[in-house]
Amino acid sequence: MIILRTVKNFSALNVVASILLFLTAILAAVVANSSLAPVYQSFLSQELHLRIGDFNLLSHGGHNLTMIEFINDCLMTIFFLAVGLEIKRELLVGELSSFRKAILPFIAACGGMILPVVVYFLLVTPDTPETQGMAIPMATDIAFSLGVLSLLGKRVPLSLKIFLTAFAVVDDIGGILVIAIFYSSEVAYGYLIVAAILYIFLYYMGKFGMTQKIFFLFFGIIIWYLFLQSGIHSTISGVILAFVIPARPRLDAGKYIRRIRAIVSSFPIVQSDNIVLTNEQIATLKQVERASDRVISPLQSLEDNLHGAVNFVILPLFAFANAGIALDGFDLSSVFQGVSLAIFLGLVLGKFFGIFSFTFIAIKMRWVSMPHGATWKTIAGVSALGGIGFTVSLFIANLSYGDMPGGELLLNQAKMGILLGSLLAGIIGYTLLNLFLSKHLSDEEL
Repeated sequence: MIILRTVKNFSALNVVASILLFLTAILAAVVANSSLAPVYQSFLSQELHLRIGDFNLLSHGGHNLTMIEFINDCLMTIFFLAVGLEIKRELLVGELSSFRKAILPFIAACGGMILPVVVYFLLVTPDTPETQGMAIPMATDIAFSLGVLSLLGKRVPLSLKIFLTAFAVVDDIGGILVIAIFYSSEVAYGYLIVAAILYIFLYYMGKFGMTQKIFFLFFGIIIWYLFLQSGIHSTISGVILAFVIPARPRLDAGKYIRRIRAIVSSFPIVQSDNIVLTNEQIATLKQVERASDRVISPLQSLEDNLHGAVNFVILPLFAFANAGIALDGFDLSSVFQGVSLAIFLGLVLGKFFGIFSFTFIAIKMRWVSMPHGATWKTIAGVSALGGIGFTVSLFIANLSYGDMPGGELLLNQAKMGILLGSLLAGIIGYTLLNLFLSKHLSDEEL
């Protein structure tokens, strides 16, 4: 019952987070086209300072970070740290922990990355700045897509949730590799060498029993600054940091149970109507608390701690900063051509046909079996949800066109394609699943 309640609460949080993200994006678009537009632009261009003497931590290439750069290069590093923690957990004990488990989501994700790029390539003019955004429709927003899936409640088989989560995680890996390889400037190897030494130091500290999260986060900030100065996009530092954070708890579950039983058996008994705990009882409960902290690994603990901040603070801020499309001087007809159209169709059609066709081939060729409780109709619904590329797509769009001379128009076109494509993909996916999912599921399917 506790597990089911936890899953239910997590699903509810996903729904709330997705709604908040959507509303924030709408708010940004409204503000960017209202009388508050100058205030909005001034907020995004505000320079930030975090000085220690003459040293400004929030600086890069001789200039101070603006608010939008701080959000995209600093706060989004925390988002990618959370993504990295999720990837590591899935690789260790989740749906990517073995070849048998990983093969279907890996194949599905490959299709979901390849076909959108093909669609984009076919619709833009070769050898033009437009081709810089080829990776934009590759991404799947895992939080948003799971949020839409959660709207269907208990009707969704666990296997479908796992399938969507797993191929979205593989998608994230692909997106991270694309950012690292194609969206980095000239590399200053001195900074990277120092960062690599610190990563090795953190890895061995974890091996030797260091489990304090604040210790890893402190050095993580230093590494983030080194990446910021190196030319490799700083968000990659968060992903790599996740992989040096220990996944093994200080106390295994068997020892924990034995210790808790011993502690509880010695719990001082008082009268049932006594509402105030004695000092002895408090001391005993503190022992339980310390033992409970030791049985949760730093990886799981940090992932849980970051979930609320990422979903309810960082991603809404990111959406507010990046979804503000200024329509003044923007030709709405351009939505149906060029970058906007390429991204829109890449997300809606490319992602759908890529995920579904590659999944179909893998199952029909008997490389893998159909997920338990799923049908081809529900696989189609989940494939459509894969076209929700909101967060990472916006992020890659900024990397593609944000610093390009005269790239503002292309960036606005990209944002429009992302927002419309993600919205339609979500509607199609929800509609298909709502039509074809059983009204009632067995306990086994749940």
